[in-house]
Amino acid sequence: MSFTWEVLANPPGFPTSTMLLLTDGRVICQDDGTVHWSALTPDSHGSYKNGTWAPIAPMASWRRYYASAVLASGKVFVAGGEDAPTADTNDCEIYDPVADSWTVISPPAGWSHIGDAPCAVLDDGRVLLGDINSTRTVIYDAVANAWTGTGTKGDISSEETWTLLRDGSVLTVQCNPVYPKASERYVPSLGAWVDAGSTQVDLVAHAFSTEIGPAILRADGRVIAFGGTGHTAVYALNHGGPGVWSPGPDFPIGTDGQLMTVRDAPACLLPNGRVLCCAGLATGGGGWGGPPEFFEYNPEDDLLHAIATPPLNASVPFVGRMILLPTGQVLYASDNSNINIGTPARRERRREEEIEPEITEVSDELIPGSFHKVHGRRFNGVSQACSYGDDCSCATNYPIARLRYNGGRVVYCRTFDHSTMAVATGHHLVHTTVEVPASAPSGRAHLEIVANGIASDPVDVHVK
Repeated sequence: MSFTWEVLANPPGFPTSTMLLLTDGRVICQDDGTVHWSALTPDSHGSYKNGTWAPIAPMASWRRYYASAVLASGKVFVAGGEDAPTADTNDCEIYDPVADSWTVISPPAGWSHIGDAPCAVLDDGRVLLGDINSTRTVIYDAVANAWTGTGTKGDISSEETWTLLRDGSVLTVQCNPVYPKASERYVPSLGAWVDAGSTQVDLVAHAFSTEIGPAILRADGRVIAFGGTGHTAVYALNHGGPGVWSPGPDFPIGTDGQLMTVRDAPACLLPNGRVLCCAGLATGGGGWGGPPEFFEYNPEDDLLHAIATPPLNASVPFVGRMILLPTGQVLYASDNSNINIGTPARRERRREEEIEPEITEVSDELIPGSFHKVHGRRFNGVSQACSYGDDCSCATNYPIARLRYNGGRVVYCRTFDHSTMAVATGHHLVHTTVEVPASAPSGRAHLEIVANGIASDPVDVHVK
């Protein structure tokens, strides 16, 4: 089988509305509709299936469907909330995993609402944020704790999916019935949004809340965008031009006689190069889609292949969440208190594609409780790897470090201050800072850097 599902041995005990991968290897999940969060820590052999949960500090304000991101510092940024004590709130917070504390930050000046606006972390680590009510956009600089206005879009950001491209620009399909099939890109060097061409097929469910699905940057540099109409489209960036879209494969026709649709739903780029996604009956779930069915998009044959459905599935696609783990597996949470873990078919090593991280320089002696700079290539992977849409941004394009000991012991190390948040950095040298846990055992070990679920070749080190 190409994909297998299991249920976590120790479920969190609550339905989750957001999942994020911290740079220390833990996965944090919000208890839906509350301020409460918990963290999943893999066991001593690196297994997430058999990991343990523990509560972390609560947020200042509860929220649901909002912008979120893991920053280059390893901290977590959250902004807005479609559902909150104040609808479409503009409340913003930063979570510090080291201090285990949330800090409220001021919203963009003059913004009374953020709601479920999309966001994307740019190559330099700043966060680009959209406005659900106007064409303006802003950038948040976490180092300076400051907002700066930037380019005006061709349309409001509401319901859009934003995808970081190899050149550092951000691609989106406009969710506006007045401009069907329109797309645009934010170009940081210009501080402006530019035309990205026609999607050729309509991806937006204009008759139903202008919804669209996720969009994933593939290993070959193209983007597969999943539509709320049952169509998909593939985007290829051509430097000096708007880029070229071509129709992708349609989802199959469901039992209601219509194409299955993706009106908000998660997707993940798998280590084998395929994209995990799901869709539901167009007429199911009150128009949001029936119980999701799962597919792998294979770029080699440009087809959607049906795969097994998780044992504990969601009622509708939009309540599902996915996160790509350092093990190359996928966590899938739905609207119940259990979480599934999926394992894709093993990928063949294909070094000629230059997708694996590579460590070029690190001290051969690592001291528990101390910081060590690690240099190398491709520490951020080829893609943000995880996408949902406007309601749940959960990109994982940053390095994860782990130590493997003889006997099978695995210890994850916190990374922070990455030199870049760009994807597909190729031959360019990059670096990150690794904190070896004070509890790390002494002895010989193998250090690995993981990006997009793909590990580097191990480097021998001595933990003193």
